[in-house]
Amino acid sequence: MSDNGGIVPDTLKILVAGGFGAGKTTLVAALSEVESLHTEEVMTEESIGVDDLQGVEAKNTTTVALDFGRITLDERTVIYMFGTPGQGRFAFMWDELAEGALGAIVLADTRRLADCFESIDFCEQRQLPFVVAVNCFDGHKSHTPDDVRVALDLDGNVPVMLCDARERESVKGVMVDLVSHVLELELSGA
Repeated sequence: MSDNGGIVPDTLKILVAGGFGAGKTTLVAALSEVESLHTEEVMTEESIGVDDLQGVEAKNTTTVALDFGRITLDERTVIYMFGTPGQGRFAFMWDELAEGALGAIVLADTRRLADCFESIDFCEQRQLPFVVAVNCFDGHKSHTPDDVRVALDLDGNVPVMLCDARERESVKGVMVDLVSHVLELELSGA
């Protein structure tokens, strides 16, 4: 902890998780103040039958290790974002990326909603506070946050919001909601 009131450390680490093709790399890039780091690789024929492209047929790259971005809040506080790979076969990376994280943004794609269950389970099992951000591709809002909450069987205290992972202001709101959620949990002793 720092000398800034004892509540917020100088460096915050946030995990960005979610299913394959949900927009995690895009979210990190939209929010980062520096050129974000991506470990994107072109998908090859070896992924046929391994990676389900239904709903994301145009996807031709995938994150194989992590995405990284940075946001400076003030002269003493910086947020580091670590995006996880979306496919289960890269899940071994998640524990390393989550180490020391304040919380997580679980990005959901309603075209492939079941793909974010693994990320939600990961956060719940590790008692890592999280919010669910529903990525509204091309502004298409086909479901309400309440519909998504029911579909994902989320506890009532888990914030669910709509966002556009390409829009900085939209994902900035998600980040603010996550930090607020974590502070509320800390203050309530939950």
